[in-house]
Amino acid sequence: MRITAMLAERRPVFSFEFFPPDTEVGTETLFRTIGELRELEPSFVSVTCRNHSRTRTLELVTRIRELTGIEPMAHYTCAGATLEELHSTLRSLREAGIDNVLALRGDPPQGETAFRSVDGGLDHGSELASMIRREYDFCIGGACYPEGHTESVSLEEDLRHTVLKVESGVDFLITQLFFDNAAYVDFIARARAAGITVPIVPGIMPITSVRQLSRFEGSLFGARVPPRLREALLRRSDDADAVVQLGVAWATLQCAELLAGGAPGIHFYTLNRSPATRAILSALLAARPWERKR
Repeated sequence: MRITAMLAERRPVFSFEFFPPDTEVGTETLFRTIGELRELEPSFVSVTCRNHSRTRTLELVTRIRELTGIEPMAHYTCAGATLEELHSTLRSLREAGIDNVLALRGDPPQGETAFRSVDGGLDHGSELASMIRREYDFCIGGACYPEGHTESVSLEEDLRHTVLKVESGVDFLITQLFFDNAAYVDFIARARAAGITVPIVPGIMPITSVRQLSRFEGSLFGARVPPRLREALLRRSDDADAVVQLGVAWATLQCAELLAGGAPGIHFYTLNRSPATRAILSALLAARPWERKR
């Protein structure tokens, strides 16, 4: 089922993101996690694509569909690939019955700070989305950044790139994680004013460890952590359970506010673990804040 069809049903769409494990033990743990989350009936799950790991992503989304029956979405990057390689994997995804892909540029190689395409490759996620839209029948997602991409010099420049993605054929957007809902609300306002009409799903990740935080920048994976949250986490740094409880509580409140405000769903960044995400979504399904939508 296409994610656009799920979003068109006008009920919250809940989804989980996983990454390809490096070992067979990690894969077993991943499928155990998926099994634990399956009871919550996610609309879909997504599998990231580390640069040069498209084959592994293909294997995992195929196995998820066959073994769990959950609709998968394959992340798909153009980093490190020629057009011939991109077409080969896209054909394999179609042959496997995968309907949904998230078109991304991808990160620079490890140890490098600047992105460079390979000869015969693509430079931007928008170019990849355009190629997929032109030549394949996929439902295409794209990434967006409420607080701006780390490589953008301004929010205005970042928004121009987002507009280009949508014009290139992206059907829906999923945000980078954020910890202050004001960033999402502001981004939605700017995106709609710029003419973006596709659904924009907020991406949420609970903080479960103080070690995840950047002590110097006050951020996590590039997302700003509000000072009051960071200070509260640091005060609990000697109590791992208390850190998890605070992270889960904060994320639950975030999600409830977003859904009550009209967000089309929540995309959970799980880091291949289930307890925190299970706690958050279980609470949301019990409280159903979207029924109090403003």
